[in-house]
Amino acid sequence: MAKGYLSLVLHAHLPFIRHPEYENFLEENWLFEAITDTYIPLINVFDNLISDGVDFRITVSLSPTLIDMLRDDLLVSRYLKRLDRLITLAGMEAGRTRPEERINRLALMYLDRFKQAKYVFSEKYGNDLTGAFKKFQDLGKVEVITCCATHGYLPFMDLHRPAVKAQVRVAVDLYKEVFGKIPNGMWLPEHGYHPGHDEILRDVGIRYFFVEAHGILFGTPRPGYGIYSPYLCGSGTAVFGRDMESSKAVWSSREGYPGDHNYREYYRDIGFDLDYDYIRPFINGCGARVNTGIKYHRITGESDHKDIYERQAAMDTAAAHAEDFVFNREKQVEHLSGMMDRSPVIVSSYDAELFGHWWFEGPDWLEFLLRKLHSSRDKVKTITPSGYLDLYEKYPGITPSQSSWGWKGYSEVWLDGSNDWIYRHLHKMAELMTDAARDHKNATGRSRRVLNQMARELLLAQSSDWAFIMKSGTFDGYAADRTRGHIGRFLALHDQLRTGNIDMKMLGETESKYNLFRNIDYSVYA
Repeated sequence: MAKGYLSLVLHAHLPFIRHPEYENFLEENWLFEAITDTYIPLINVFDNLISDGVDFRITVSLSPTLIDMLRDDLLVSRYLKRLDRLITLAGMEAGRTRPEERINRLALMYLDRFKQAKYVFSEKYGNDLTGAFKKFQDLGKVEVITCCATHGYLPFMDLHRPAVKAQVRVAVDLYKEVFGKIPNGMWLPEHGYHPGHDEILRDVGIRYFFVEAHGILFGTPRPGYGIYSPYLCGSGTAVFGRDMESSKAVWSSREGYPGDHNYREYYRDIGFDLDYDYIRPFINGCGARVNTGIKYHRITGESDHKDIYERQAAMDTAAAHAEDFVFNREKQVEHLSGMMDRSPVIVSSYDAELFGHWWFEGPDWLEFLLRKLHSSRDKVKTITPSGYLDLYEKYPGITPSQSSWGWKGYSEVWLDGSNDWIYRHLHKMAELMTDAARDHKNATGRSRRVLNQMARELLLAQSSDWAFIMKSGTFDGYAADRTRGHIGRFLALHDQLRTGNIDMKMLGETESKYNLFRNIDYSVYA
């Protein structure tokens, strides 16, 4: 048994964005960028480690909306077209920058990167990256867990408990369909915990979940091991607390590793730097300048001046930061083990999209880290939450405090003046959905289709992403439109169900556009 354990958790999630009515849609790029910048690089890291015989354990949460988008034929075909455009653009850049040796090396790097991404996506994993994560899980290296159906913020749904249950049950059903078993763990959206929700997780077979550190530290009774051990809720479901020290070292762009001046600058892209006529065929269909993913500069400093990115210097920095992370975890474990009667576990959890998309070198840092931990595993060893729960026969009990992550840690991000208007609608929709599911038990034919689509519209309206985007003020118009659209379609479908006058054209178009959770059963609300 190791002196201490590190449980790395990456939460991969994007809201469901699919617009077949447009040839190009700007917000679909969120998925395409994440595939190229984050998911494929992480898959490459895991494949490299396995190929070299490096033992590691890591947990990856794949949200149901992300899983459905990764398996959607339309989005897959659009992603491949985007990759082909990027390969063409990078080839042009390799020619254009030939007189500038340092930039030319970077152009060639991007050309290789995009070609390799296409090989991994299409040839190696058959256009289905969920198959890659299933492979890693089957090999015992990656524990794949899930999240709520559409990343709905559960504490604000508790007024209608069936809505909470539906978010959980729909997620578990999709996971079983893809991975062939019940997930061991669940990432609560925004780490939002409300007392009693652990019972809902227990009822579907979930073994553990996560909360922010203060959800444990302010729990009842006072936690004897701090956040360095799991605890059992009254339901028997285990809860892990997030370690802020290790998380902040990676998460913070100002105090953590990602802000180092040698790393690549995210906000400097040729989509904005180069001549418009040259770049226009490779940016958004509406003609707006957007990021291409080709960036030639490093962070440099706070000024507007940015030096040219040096890949080797960035790799050296990433390796040094991995060493620093391991050193600090070893010191942390050494300190904790002297005060505990068991080996402590440090839970370091992050948004997966930080790695590669926002922090370009993040996947490289992770690979350096896992290799280093493998070579010094007698001190700190990686482990999954399930693996740690198997180590000891007994764990202390707790009732976690209601809490979230984000600003101030108590739901402020998802309820303020910019987004509070949505909740009266969401509560009413949940009430109507619950009543409709109970009033139309065993519905068939058109009525069943309407009820299932009503469930989809409610789930989509509940996505915490819309409230977050409204709060952040970026793409807030799109978030508000999506929310209003789902509310309007739900109410229209509900009225058609009530009157029996079903608009089959509208129903078909809505089912086609918002086609996630193909096997959904509206009776989850009953």
